[in-house]
Amino acid sequence: MKTRNLLLMAFFLATQFTQAQTADHKFAIGLNVIRNEYNGDYGNGIFNFNQKMYAGVGLSTSLYLSPSFNVGLQGSSGLYGYRETSADRFVGRKAELSLFTHYKFNNGYIISETSNFSPFLSLGVGAAYYSLSNDAKPYPTIITNGVDLIIPFGVGLKYHITKRFAIQYQYLYNLTSGDNHDQNRGANYFGSAAHPYSKPSNDAYGQHVFSLVFNFGKLKDTDKDGVSDKYDKCIDTPLQVKVDEFGCPVDTDGDGVADYLDQCANTLPNVKVDAVGCPLDSDGDGVPDYLDKCPNTPAGIKVDVYGCSIDKDGDGVADEFDKCPDTPVAAYGKVDANGCPLDTDGDGVPDYLDKCPNTPAAAFGKIDANGCPLDTDGDGVPDYLDKCPNTPAASFGKVDMNGCPTDTDGDGIADYLDNCPKIAGTVANHGCPEVKKEVKTLFEKALQGIQFQTGKADIKPVSFPLLNQIANILILNPTYLIEVQGHTDNVGADEYNMELSRNRAAAVRDYLVSKGVDAASITSEGYGETKPVADNNTKAGKTLNRRVEFVVTFEK
Repeated sequence: MKTRNLLLMAFFLATQFTQAQTADHKFAIGLNVIRNEYNGDYGNGIFNFNQKMYAGVGLSTSLYLSPSFNVGLQGSSGLYGYRETSADRFVGRKAELSLFTHYKFNNGYIISETSNFSPFLSLGVGAAYYSLSNDAKPYPTIITNGVDLIIPFGVGLKYHITKRFAIQYQYLYNLTSGDNHDQNRGANYFGSAAHPYSKPSNDAYGQHVFSLVFNFGKLKDTDKDGVSDKYDKCIDTPLQVKVDEFGCPVDTDGDGVADYLDQCANTLPNVKVDAVGCPLDSDGDGVPDYLDKCPNTPAGIKVDVYGCSIDKDGDGVADEFDKCPDTPVAAYGKVDANGCPLDTDGDGVPDYLDKCPNTPAAAFGKIDANGCPLDTDGDGVPDYLDKCPNTPAASFGKVDMNGCPTDTDGDGIADYLDNCPKIAGTVANHGCPEVKKEVKTLFEKALQGIQFQTGKADIKPVSFPLLNQIANILILNPTYLIEVQGHTDNVGADEYNMELSRNRAAAVRDYLVSKGVDAASITSEGYGETKPVADNNTKAGKTLNRRVEFVVTFEK
């Protein structure tokens, strides 16, 4: 009960005073509970939960280096052992200390840096000291003390419960430099006979490490507004100014003028304001613009409550100056000094109806009811400029300034019909070049000519001459875009075959890139046994299905 209360108190303090390990919080401490597992001359206890629990505790520290890497120091102490039978068993004690580095997947490249989940890989080097456990039974009577070099490696997952606290699990497998810390069961030392299952390799140990992670570090706050620079979108806020969660001065009425500068603090939404936050009155008639229906009233003219001079047709021109006293309502604000609807571009359509108010004179006579130049074929080029007035709809977006379909590569095939619009090709190949006969022949040789070590992605040297020829061909034909495709027969598990085919295709790609092929022009993919070209029930068919294909496309 006392232990449980202490753990609850530690958890509470962690959630209150620690922060997630970032560039601002570089230092972390982990409190670790460990299950030790043994793999040696007695047998293999790795992930064998039927074995007796051999527990340990530890402490770790780590330092943030970059979004991808942490480094640190980890130490632990606890029991290790193995129980084969009640009479054939041993228990020892070991203490370990190691340096480690973590590669983090939430680095902004693989997973978002803000993710609460942080999977990682771990690799380290250190030392382990072994001694006789005080709890050891007289089976065996000898346990060798000493020190080993250890190389711990493994995987882990950290989860940030809050910005101030994280829990973590990692599994470490420890390679060691010794084979004599389990009663020397590999040889007849001190009268102890070799175990019948003794192994020639060194002892190894696994560890399940469960951690509470505490992170420390102070956030920088340049303008001292209580919002750290990392999250502050207004980093130069004056002192003592009230700010929002993003560190920007509060603007209660949302008019774009911060409260500490705003002399009209309750401006209505969407009202334009001046530098001190008060509604604009552009014409100075005493009526703010958002209420002013006549915002350009000349100085000295009497206005009504709407800011307009006495104006029976409401067009903004005082009756005494209005030569078009019956201007339609739709033209309000778009009349000239005489109160008549404006026609700025002179196309015969008044501005209040004109959706294209800057129509050039060359288009006059070729405009629609909205005052816009006609575009009969709908290609985006108006008729008065269009030298190809019947452009098909399929070419829309691919016409030149004259309204004619573009032919970028000049091969006589318009871009909208050309599958390779930047490379001259043939009509028969839809605008793309024909793949050269010698290239096709070479790629056909590659189907069975590229060989690998059995069950591996290691290319046999006998395949190098053929791959060198392919590399030369690809260098001489830089317009080729190549996908290296790996395929297998149906022998083995589907997942294994898929992974093997991917690795083999990637190995071929890497080889070609090493020989000078542009890495941007070549990709690789594995398809496992999903695309057979022959019957997998025959030996010959399986041979044909184990292949590497080169698929050619072209730049577009």
